[in-house]
Amino acid sequence: MRIMICKDKQSQGEAAASLFAAQVIRKADSVLGFATGSTPLATYAALAALCQRGVVDFSLARTFNLDEYAGMDPSHEQSYFRFMYDNLFSKINLPQGNYHLPNGGAADIDAECARYEAAIDAAGGIDLQLLGIGLNGHIGFNEPDDVFSDATHCVTLTESTIEANKRFFASADDVPRQAISMGIGSIMRARAIVMVINGADKADIAFQAIRGPVTPRVPASILQFHPNVTILLDEAAAAKV
Repeated sequence: MRIMICKDKQSQGEAAASLFAAQVIRKADSVLGFATGSTPLATYAALAALCQRGVVDFSLARTFNLDEYAGMDPSHEQSYFRFMYDNLFSKINLPQGNYHLPNGGAADIDAECARYEAAIDAAGGIDLQLLGIGLNGHIGFNEPDDVFSDATHCVTLTESTIEANKRFFASADDVPRQAISMGIGSIMRARAIVMVINGADKADIAFQAIRGPVTPRVPASILQFHPNVTILLDEAAAAKV
């Protein structure tokens, strides 16, 4: 595990973007794993700028996102498909059809989970996966549990995650209660991982994930067992590490 401390969110995003750009420059048809939420916004802005300047070419790359709300059509303004399109896909030369998210509007969620996991496998697996972390240690939507999950599955969201995500909706009542998420096993099968952690409110969970015991009660702690993980912290999040 490599730990890098960045001055602020912008420098952190630029550092993460440089790692993803280097991956695509090294292997043009890389399979990239992406995340949503406020944490990766600086990374996506920096990646878009690199692409627009001609530094990196995404025309052969393929991407798979960690998760999507269950019961939410991709056209919904709060869907993760919409988030990714607005913040990254529409700003880089990644062809339509080369980016993939779980279909939250699928009639059979279990079948969709199996389809999505199979699609990742068929693409050859993920070369580089981007992660954030929740206040309770979740990665993707893998909430604290008694065991580590394996493949893509349907998750019932905890109240703390609903509370954290309500800022994107009119109220907490509007936040979906379930999501489709890559499993811990899906994430750990990525050949390399970049985790971005920022803000003073993440200092405690950053310490638990990086220095604490490996436990499914802190899902991100499993990354201590991955052979190729880079953790990018801003100074506030690094306070206890």
